[in-house]
Amino acid sequence: MARPTSSHSKPGRTLLLLLALILALGGTMFLQKAFTPKLGLDLAGGTTVTLSPVTQSGAAPPEEILDRAVNIIRERVNGRGISDAEVAKSGDNIVISIPGVGQSEAIKLVATTAELRFRQVLAMEATQLPQELPTQAPSPGATPSGSASPAGTASPSAKPQTTSTRSAGTPGPSVSPTGKALSSALTAPTPAPTGASAKPESTRGAQTEQQQKKGQNAKATPTAAPTPATTQQPADSGVDTTGIDPAVLKQFQALNCSDPKKRGQGVQDDPNKQYAACESDGSYKYVLDKAKVVGTDIDTASSGVRQGTTEWLVQLDFKSKGASAWATLTGQAVSAPEPRNKVAVVLDGVVITAPNIISAIPGGRAEITGGFDQKSATDLADQLKYGALPLKFERSSVDTVSSTLGQDQLKGGLIAGIIGLALVVVYSLLYYRGLGIVAVLSLVVATILTYTAVVVLGHNANFRLSLPHIIGLVVSIGITADSFIVYFERIRDEMKEGRRTLRAAVEVAWVRARRTILIADAVMFIAAVVLYALAVGGVAGFAFAMGLTTLIDILVVFMFTKPFIAMLARLKFFAKGHPLSGLDSERMSADHTGSAGRPNTPQEA
Repeated sequence: MARPTSSHSKPGRTLLLLLALILALGGTMFLQKAFTPKLGLDLAGGTTVTLSPVTQSGAAPPEEILDRAVNIIRERVNGRGISDAEVAKSGDNIVISIPGVGQSEAIKLVATTAELRFRQVLAMEATQLPQELPTQAPSPGATPSGSASPAGTASPSAKPQTTSTRSAGTPGPSVSPTGKALSSALTAPTPAPTGASAKPESTRGAQTEQQQKKGQNAKATPTAAPTPATTQQPADSGVDTTGIDPAVLKQFQALNCSDPKKRGQGVQDDPNKQYAACESDGSYKYVLDKAKVVGTDIDTASSGVRQGTTEWLVQLDFKSKGASAWATLTGQAVSAPEPRNKVAVVLDGVVITAPNIISAIPGGRAEITGGFDQKSATDLADQLKYGALPLKFERSSVDTVSSTLGQDQLKGGLIAGIIGLALVVVYSLLYYRGLGIVAVLSLVVATILTYTAVVVLGHNANFRLSLPHIIGLVVSIGITADSFIVYFERIRDEMKEGRRTLRAAVEVAWVRARRTILIADAVMFIAAVVLYALAVGGVAGFAFAMGLTTLIDILVVFMFTKPFIAMLARLKFFAKGHPLSGLDSERMSADHTGSAGRPNTPQEA
């Protein structure tokens, strides 16, 4: 009989590949300093937020709109279905329970409406002075110049100089009012204004006078100080009011952006009307045109890092209608004078950024930047991706809740898992003897892979281990053991025929057993996927855990159990049918005898 082919004569390669996978998961845990799994709401507690809808008429909102809000919030807090967050209606209120999240973070995540508008800037005015002061006392002539702010810093004081120098023919810096900028898809760097172009008297406006009035340095000479009459000039002095609704202009004049509570955060602005808004940090206020592109025009949103930098940004892909409207909007802005060559990105009534548009942008893609870190960029992308809330909500209550089950239930679940694992081990050793060692080691490998996968998923995908997850993991012990039994029995069937050596029987049995194992695991995985897709909360968590362990079962059987048995088949202890190997003729069936009446003991060819 021909010897086995190289597919099973070198099982060490498969085992080394499995070892590399385990080391990769372990290395990820070590680099991220994540050594324990995150726990869910029932085991670790969290934050409960109650939101009450606010309608213009004061009446209760329609049921279908409230249901839509529940679905959107559920997508935000549990988009992948594995964070163990719970969202439910309670009358006209919505109750959100988020595990392991602080109150302020939970409020920001669930109560933000996430209405996005892209509006052309019609007028703007500085409302807040830079916080960092020059280290040297400015001279009277230097006070109003563009060099008053520190070099390389895009401060609000640079904006009027940018406007004036551009009108003088010198390109202005392509930055937003607060130093935030969009990617190269929205803006590109242009030469900074020269010292000569930064000094004309035209650069002195309301902002320059405010700088002098504040007194950036006590040693500055008072000769350039404005007169009281100058400081009381109208708020729209120097503002081009062409095409601006008088009512909106009056709102613009009365707008106080220095008070964070009055910046309009959370206001649902009408996209079909002009709008007066504040910069998110209160440094500027704007008159904005009607929204030509809105959040519903966005197809997808994702967060990422700009290539070659560490800057986080939010990438937007528009639908076909939105892409056309975006190209039209940027095309109109590029030919307009300052400040109407800017497009403001407005989120929940507040301007995130308002960069210069230097060319029309076709293609339906845009990137938003502005001092994001990984979390803030991801949160904004999720809010835009899952959609804006159809209602405005106010917080009725925010409570920190303790775990509903606690450590006793967690220990109980772990003890149940250990008992089940021990019973499987005892049965495997008593019935399969030497082959039972393979089953035990396979279960150990499956446990290691499951634990590392849960920890890595917890750190990178916010997977939180709750009691339903633990139940799913315990049930998976039986699924994994079933795969071993199918393979072991196939090997025994081949050996009972007496026509094959152990090494040949291992390969022939594997061809037949793997089909059965794959079909059984496929049925289990399909059931887990369907249950995960249709269920929410704890049931979805159970389904996710069951699907995860089903995949791990396939991985262990293919990359450990089979190659490890192939290596054991080379040992005389198993090849000669030792009584403790589990492959001796007495154990397999004494009535399967040869023509001479002798039992067919496996012999190595």
